[in-house]
Amino acid sequence: MSQTPSAAGLVLSPTATVGRDVTFGAHVVVHDDVVIGDGVTVQDGAVLGKAPSLSRRSSAPRGDLGPLVIEDDAVICAQAIVFAGSRIGTRSIIGDQAYVRERTTIGPDTVIGRASAIDNDVVIGARVRVQTQVYVTANSTIEDDVFVGPCAMTTNDDTMARLAPETPLRGATLRRACRVGGGAVLLPGVEIGEEGFVAAGAVVTSDVPPRKVVMGVPARMVKDVPDEDLLENWS
Repeated sequence: MSQTPSAAGLVLSPTATVGRDVTFGAHVVVHDDVVIGDGVTVQDGAVLGKAPSLSRRSSAPRGDLGPLVIEDDAVICAQAIVFAGSRIGTRSIIGDQAYVRERTTIGPDTVIGRASAIDNDVVIGARVRVQTQVYVTANSTIEDDVFVGPCAMTTNDDTMARLAPETPLRGATLRRACRVGGGAVLLPGVEIGEEGFVAAGAVVTSDVPPRKVVMGVPARMVKDVPDEDLLENWS
C-alpha cells in the first residue's frame, strides 16, 4: 500500500486492498474487503463497500456479496456511495453524490453523473454517459456507448409494489449506442434498440426498434435515425 493512509478522517478497513498511487480525500470510509486498483482517486466523503440494508419484504438476493472492486485509474467523486459486490471499470468516473448498488458492474471509461442512482443487479458497458440525476432501476442492462440524458428514469414494476410472489422485476435494456433524452421515462421491460433515439420527456411504453426516433407521451415512432447521426460517423 503505497499511498499515505492519513487523509483527514480516513477510515480504512484492515482487510481492504489498496493499489499503488491511490489518492484519498478527507473523511473517506472504506469497508471490509474492498479492492482498490492502482491510480484510483477517492474524493472527500466517499463511502466504499457499504452493505445494503434490505427490508424483510425485499425481493433482492441475499447472502455474501463479495468485495467491491474498483479498477485502475477510476475516480470516485465526493460523497459517492458504492456498495459491496459491485465492480467499477478502469478509468470510469462515479460523480459527486452518486449511488451505485450491490452486484452492479460498470464498464471502462464510463461516467455516472452527479446524484445519479444505479440500482442493484445492473450491467453498464463501456464508454457510457449517464448524466445528472438519472435513475437506473434494478435488473437493467445498458450496453456500450449509450447516452442517458439528465433526470431520465427507468422502472421495473408495472404494479407498483403489488407484484405477485416470485414474479421477477423487469428492468430496461438499452442496446449499443442508443440515446435517451433528458426527463424520459422508460416503463418496465422496455428495450431501446441499437442506435435508437428517445426524445426528451418521452414516456416509452413499448420497445423501440433499432435506429428509430420516438417522442411524445406515450412515445411514438416518428422517423429513422439519419445515417450521419450514427456512432460510426462520430467516432
